[in-house]
Amino acid sequence: MNTARLRARVAASDPGLLRLAAGLRTVGAIALTLAVLGLLKADVPHLVAGAIAAMVATFAIREKQRAPQAVTLALGLPVALASMSLGALLSSRVVAGDLFFVVLIFCAVYGRRFGDRGTALGLIGFQVYFVSLFVGATVSGLPELYGVLGVAFLGSAAARFLLVPETPAGLLERLREAFRARLAQLVSAQLQLLEAGPEEIDEALKDVREGTARLHETALMIQGRLEEGTSDAAAARLVQRRVADAEIAAERLGLLLLSARSAQRADTLTLHLPGAPAPRAGRMAGRDEAIAQVRRDLEALRLLVLRPVAARSGTALSQVRNRLLGYREEENLPPAPPAVQDVFRGVGEAARAVLGLRIALDGPQDESDDSPATARSREELDAEDAVIDAGDEDAGTQEELTGLRRPTTRAAVQVAVGSSIAIVGGEFLSSQRWYWAVLTCWIVFMNTASTGEILVKGYRRLLGTVLGVLAGIVLAGAVGQHTWTAFALVLVLVFAMFYTAPLSYTLMSFFVTAALGLLYTLLHTYSLSVLVLRVEETALGAACGVIAAALVLPVRTDRRTNDLLVTVLERLAEVTEAAVDQLSGGSPVELLDQARDLDQALADLRAATQPLTHPITPLRARRDTARYVVALLETCAYHARSLAATAELLSTHPSIAADPRLRRAGRRIGDNIAAIAAHVADERSTDRVETGPSIASLLDTEVPGTPRFGRVTDRVLRHVQRLDETVVGLARPLRVPVAAPKR
Repeated sequence: MNTARLRARVAASDPGLLRLAAGLRTVGAIALTLAVLGLLKADVPHLVAGAIAAMVATFAIREKQRAPQAVTLALGLPVALASMSLGALLSSRVVAGDLFFVVLIFCAVYGRRFGDRGTALGLIGFQVYFVSLFVGATVSGLPELYGVLGVAFLGSAAARFLLVPETPAGLLERLREAFRARLAQLVSAQLQLLEAGPEEIDEALKDVREGTARLHETALMIQGRLEEGTSDAAAARLVQRRVADAEIAAERLGLLLLSARSAQRADTLTLHLPGAPAPRAGRMAGRDEAIAQVRRDLEALRLLVLRPVAARSGTALSQVRNRLLGYREEENLPPAPPAVQDVFRGVGEAARAVLGLRIALDGPQDESDDSPATARSREELDAEDAVIDAGDEDAGTQEELTGLRRPTTRAAVQVAVGSSIAIVGGEFLSSQRWYWAVLTCWIVFMNTASTGEILVKGYRRLLGTVLGVLAGIVLAGAVGQHTWTAFALVLVLVFAMFYTAPLSYTLMSFFVTAALGLLYTLLHTYSLSVLVLRVEETALGAACGVIAAALVLPVRTDRRTNDLLVTVLERLAEVTEAAVDQLSGGSPVELLDQARDLDQALADLRAATQPLTHPITPLRARRDTARYVVALLETCAYHARSLAATAELLSTHPSIAADPRLRRAGRRIGDNIAAIAAHVADERSTDRVETGPSIASLLDTEVPGTPRFGRVTDRVLRHVQRLDETVVGLARPLRVPVAAPKR
């Protein structure tokens, strides 16, 4: 049990074990290279060159399939040999060497437009040229360096394909386990929210927010791997459907728990905006036995997520599953206040989603102990599976940008200009180690697209470098000239660098700088002045990157975030209009793919707003506005996902009926989204956001106390209402004029 719990925690903290595999694969490649070179009695400079080359050859390759990885690795070796040769030939020709370095940097960045292979080959070419400068490569020493590079690439191949192999199917399987683990963690956080007192609720709500965001992150990762990791399109679509169902059901359960704690229905924004006020009504209202039952059911739901029902009759877990699925029937709900009964319904829907997820991921389940409610849930799932369309969607065409408008061309020009400035400034600081400034300038441009992103990345690299210098001083003094002890510590630091890279760029820079301090020690060039120079060159390179980004074909953070915001709004409009049209009786279309496109666009916007929301930003009001807008968009995305998921069930569930009256509400929402997008794209736009009768008016009953619609239709209308309200709410922070309601 402890082992299973540990595995679940590891899977949840590192979805797909991507960070662990990257660290082990890189360390394995370096260790194999050092072992072979050690047996060949290579000297320390060659050991250092081999270690860095093996690291580069391993982390540069990003293709998902093994065959393309092997091709890129094979092509990378001649690129590395050519780069090393030119580095040695031009080492004594300062001007020619500097000019070639700038051209190489331009080509390496421009190569990104050719996909993962172009990016990898450009990275290998640049980094190996850097290695030639670092170890002082000469023409006479090229034969030995060729051998070192050959050993490094063989070591990288062995680590990638033998020691730490990775297949798309295996990675997808680990991501599925991570999704289940994170779903269980979210249920645990919701259980803590249920039990939290007035003083504890803020921390409990924070855990629920983080758990919801982490579950959503894993769902997006699964979406990106489905095509390569599944045997056919139908299987991929089935997994996509069940992951979406589980994600929506879990988020809805959290909202129902919040509503049950407060005197009124909880605002969805509470789950998406850090710092949003939590309900202060104390513990959940209701009879003690009902609250205790909710607590037991949440525990049972968590167990259902983590453990399959045993394939034998009469098991306690199958009985628990039957009880939870029974909550989908009104007659099985325990006596409790209406808000608490909604929680029981939410638990039942979450249990159904878990059952569907289990069937999709693990295959058919034992049905010998099914209750009537469980059997009905299975029939619904089977009906949904039967109508899954495995046909390929027509790919949308996008406008092809040309010339300097193309992002790769613009970035290549910016990096080339910034590197030229860094070379000149670096030469003034040190004629021997000027390349550190160029390396920093290059790195701050990687995976960035605006001046603000480059500024934040440069700041983080400088901070990590300063801290790493201090650590390098300590480590270098402790290791002295013990070569293999130093290399062992380098391996530890390299693993830490790759394991922490997706989490913190500052930490990654810290570990890289500490490792370099040890390499300097091995090359007998260690001194305090060298490490101080490293900080100076890093600061210079970061400054050159920011200057180039700000002055050469600049992309302001505001412009980039506005472009991405327009994209998010367009995706939101597409999903909402298609879902509402289908729920109004229109023709069925593919909705889940559109919903995931919305999620991806929103993730891109969230990343682009980091410079605006960074703690060091002096513009506090702007930071709060950016956070609020992103939270509103996440709220819109949740309701749009829910509508899309419900619309896809329309043909298989008799409880979900098309309602033509929704079409008018959907038209108003679409028009408002278009008005906001037009205003973001052009402030001179005269479009206005329209308001009108509340969607809740469709829920009015002719006879007080009697429901006019079934619970599913009621839920659809409430999602439409909340989406309408949230879209109108976007107008205020984005300064879009709101027209007076039409009478």
